[in-house]
Amino acid sequence: MIEVYIDGASKGNPGPSGAGVFIKGTSEPHFFSIPLPEMSNHEAEFNALIHALTLCIEKKYSIVSFRTDSKVVEETIEKKFTKNTVFKPLLDKALLLIDQFDLFFIKWIPSNLNKVADELARKAIK
Repeated sequence: MIEVYIDGASKGNPGPSGAGVFIKGTSEPHFFSIPLPEMSNHEAEFNALIHALTLCIEKKYSIVSFRTDSKVVEETIEKKFTKNTVFKPLLDKALLLIDQFDLFFIKWIPSNLNKVADELARKAIK
């Protein structure tokens, strides 16, 4: 099974942002630092998820297990619902991508277990 660690970061809230994606469970781990425009930290977290889902689809992974230190992202994806009008289009996009996997899991983890993705997200901030 492919394990995907994601994190979003913002310098300011809102501010310049970045997404970090760390993929393991393949022959070699993959590391991605993705610069994002100015947005809130929660928006950056959702964008990290969307970028990671897209990367996994491009790599033709069919069974993925995501890890995030964002309870907002984990709970929103699990419930498939949000009242937040800013998050709604991000949720809709993520759910369309998730539907392309044979199996998709998402789990909340504490920040200290998500250090690689956190460093990648911070590195992406310009």
